[in-house]
Amino acid sequence: MNKQKIFWVIFIFLAIACGIFAFDFYSQNKWINSLLFSLMSFACVILAYTSALSFIQKTEKMLLAIQKKDFSLFPKTEENSLLNNAVKLYYQSKEEYLSLSSYKLLYEEILNQLEIGLMILSKKNDAWDVFYVNPIFLEILEIPKYNSWNLYENKTAEFYKIIQQTNYENSQEFFDISINENTKQSFSLRTKKVQNVKNRFCIISLESVQKIIEQKEKLAWNNLMKVISHELLNTLTPVNSLIQNLEYIANQEIIEKEDQQDMKESLMVINSKSKQLLNFVDDYRQVAELPKPVCKTISLTQIVESAINFLKPEFEKNHITIINSLENKIILADEKMIERCLINLYLNAIYAVSDNAEKTIKTEIKTQNKRIILIVEDNGIGISKEIQDKIFLPFFTTRSNGSGIGLTLSKSIIEAHKGYLNYKALEQGSRFEIWFVE
Repeated sequence: MNKQKIFWVIFIFLAIACGIFAFDFYSQNKWINSLLFSLMSFACVILAYTSALSFIQKTEKMLLAIQKKDFSLFPKTEENSLLNNAVKLYYQSKEEYLSLSSYKLLYEEILNQLEIGLMILSKKNDAWDVFYVNPIFLEILEIPKYNSWNLYENKTAEFYKIIQQTNYENSQEFFDISINENTKQSFSLRTKKVQNVKNRFCIISLESVQKIIEQKEKLAWNNLMKVISHELLNTLTPVNSLIQNLEYIANQEIIEKEDQQDMKESLMVINSKSKQLLNFVDDYRQVAELPKPVCKTISLTQIVESAINFLKPEFEKNHITIINSLENKIILADEKMIERCLINLYLNAIYAVSDNAEKTIKTEIKTQNKRIILIVEDNGIGISKEIQDKIFLPFFTTRSNGSGIGLTLSKSIIEAHKGYLNYKALEQGSRFEIWFVE
């Protein structure tokens, strides 16, 4: 038993004892003694009550501080178990509050660094409030920050209406709106509903389509410039060194036979490097100046068969098994360009299976979601994850004798036909899919 409880027991015992004595003196008509002990009993009760009230008030103060999130106090532990538990609860709540504040600050800083606009709405009493909005979101729509969602209706009515039409459910769409009465801009919008028993949120992400395109173009140009710079340096550096050597020999009064041989070898290397550079420029021209497709109604199956017949000697030479599963589909396309695209894919597949004991290349034509899909699949070495995002870059190749434009050219051809070409990794091998509009 702690000291405080001992004091309470003593005060209560004294109050009872004094009360008994006061009653005894009262029964003996000893009024003064009776009054004196009555006052002593009352004083003991007051002291016991005051002591108990002090701890109760301290406990209430702790609980009220926790309720109001006021953690400016520094209470010390007490011997009273009730108050001591209240102090422990206070410091525990303070630690949790500080942790939550730190996480909130960290998450907000991360969200503020995003390059897409983000707004989170929370629903309370059938009304939506702004739980969070990052600076990019406000910058895109050129609006101030409000805590009430309804206030955005006056600032950006078109956007507000689009969000309402989603019913604050999951959605993904593109739309055009005018910002501050300027020309209309295209945006990518996603909404996501998050809900539990108590709360409902709507996460809105907004991104400018023009900005997406600019970023992709900038990345593509940077990658292209790296490849071109690498190719030019590899070609021109040895040529420059050889030219300096030729200049040194030419300035001599007498040219020895050994020097003449060096000149011939140097000129042969310069000629070879010049042809290599011309081929590189020609490859670039093919990618950069892709002709417009001359489209007509053609059989996709016939194009596949034509490409396979063209490469038949290579398939037989490398002992490759060809498997076809071809639905008879008609498309509107440039026959020569699609055939060239297919040949590029087959050449890549031939290289991929070259080290296999059993070599298989499968071609399939099928329909899915009103799209015609042409699939070229092999059981070769596949493409490592590290370079999968680079295979369509111009001049990127892992082959010593490769030009690095096959897949780039194929992708450009398919995109010129308003389709798309993508790559999927398999457990063993690779799959390239060409999607056409039916």
